[in-house]
Amino acid sequence: MLPTINTRISKNFNKITQSNTMGFSNSGQTKILIIEDDNYMQLIMKRFLGKSYEIEICPSALEALTFLQNGNIPDLVISDLNTPNLSGLDFVEQINSSDFFKSIPVIIVSGEDSSEVRIRCLNRGADDFIVKPFNPAELEARIRAILRRIGKQVTV
Repeated sequence: MLPTINTRISKNFNKITQSNTMGFSNSGQTKILIIEDDNYMQLIMKRFLGKSYEIEICPSALEALTFLQNGNIPDLVISDLNTPNLSGLDFVEQINSSDFFKSIPVIIVSGEDSSEVRIRCLNRGADDFIVKPFNPAELEARIRAILRRIGKQVTV
C-alpha cells in the first residue's frame, strides 16, 4: 500500500525539523524566518526557498519573538496571519515597536484575501501581503524586491 500524501509530508517535515538546530549560521547567505503553523506550508516554503536562502521555521509568532530575542536576526520574516497565541499582525506590531527589530521586513501570508485585511496589515507595518495559495516563484520575487529595497545583495 502506498503512503498517503500526508504521511509523505510528515516524513519529509520530520527530516527537515530534525536537522533544524533553531538558530541561523554565520554564513553569508540571506536569512529568512518563516512563521507558519501548517506543516504542509512549512514544507513547501522550506523546500522552495531553502535552495536560495537560509531558512528557520517557528510554528508560532510567540516562538518567533523568543527566537529573535535570543539573537537570531533574519534579513526578512514571512509570517502567516493566523498563528496560534499571537497573530502575524500582532507580531508585526511587536517587532515594529522595538528599535532593534523594526528594520526587519515582514511579508504576511494568509488565506484571507479581503482588501480590508491586506490594507490593515500594510498600514500596521507589514512590508507586503500575499494570499494563499500562492505561486512560490511569486513569493521569491517579492522577497527579492524587498531585499533590493533594503540594500541586500540579491542574485537571480
